Amino acid sequence: MSAVRTAYGPHPDQFLELTLPAGTGPAPVAVVLHGGFWRAAYGVELARPLAADLAEAGLAAVAVEYRRVGAGGGWPATLEDVAAALDALPDLAGADRLDLSDVAVVGHSAGGHLAAWAAGRSRLPGEAPGARPRVRVAAAVLQAGVLDLERAAAQRLGDGAVQDLLGAEPADAPERYATADPVRLVPTGVDLLCVHGTGDDVVPAEQSTRYAAAAAAQGGAVDVRLVPGDHMVLIDPAGEPWALARNWLRSRAEGVRGGSTLGP
Repeated sequence: MSAVRTAYGPHPDQFLELTLPAGTGPAPVAVVLHGGFWRAAYGVELARPLAADLAEAGLAAVAVEYRRVGAGGGWPATLEDVAAALDALPDLAGADRLDLSDVAVVGHSAGGHLAAWAAGRSRLPGEAPGARPRVRVAAAVLQAGVLDLERAAAQRLGDGAVQDLLGAEPADAPERYATADPVRLVPTGVDLLCVHGTGDDVVPAEQSTRYAAAAAAQGGAVDVRLVPGDHMVLIDPAGEPWALARNWLRSRAEGVRGGSTLGP
């Protein structure tokens, strides 16, 4: 299986890479959003091994690159890119192989933020960046996600990475935080899994538990799995934490299909 790159905008970092699984019929889709504190030093190379593994597991995998802080990203470009990449899925070559009624987003660290934000886009007011999604998200796997931006800003996670992304402190741009903060946009009708390492000293596990609490406060539920390990163990394709995420996605997709298996 090989990935096919497609641009979804004119900037060099506005592209996605689609890897189709074996078979001929429509497959559930998993969109992988890489982390790196939204900064240009980190790119889609972090997402590619996970996307390849998901395609081997029977999902149509999409690794997304987007504009990052220091290379044309930040507010609102980074969010707009994630929205545009998802909304481009129906127009891809090979879109007949994509089951767009069953799209999952998967993200690690800052990518977990972007995945959670994408899952909650339907809650955005009409004038907000990323509002009115063309493609709805049915499930999200958030791996050590930065899910409470105000809390992360107060703790200066990533040496002020949230402030760099949004260009301001929470008190100075409350509308930006309201638009971008996953804890304020927890979706309904979306299957949500948070995986977090108990030894993570980069993004504390409370980021996942606070997101789950926000969901519970509005009658929703988030499956939170705390696993041994640090921040990076979650994106080792050979590791148990990643197997947990992959198997959750497979099992969920097979359940949606009435128990039919996805392949290998």
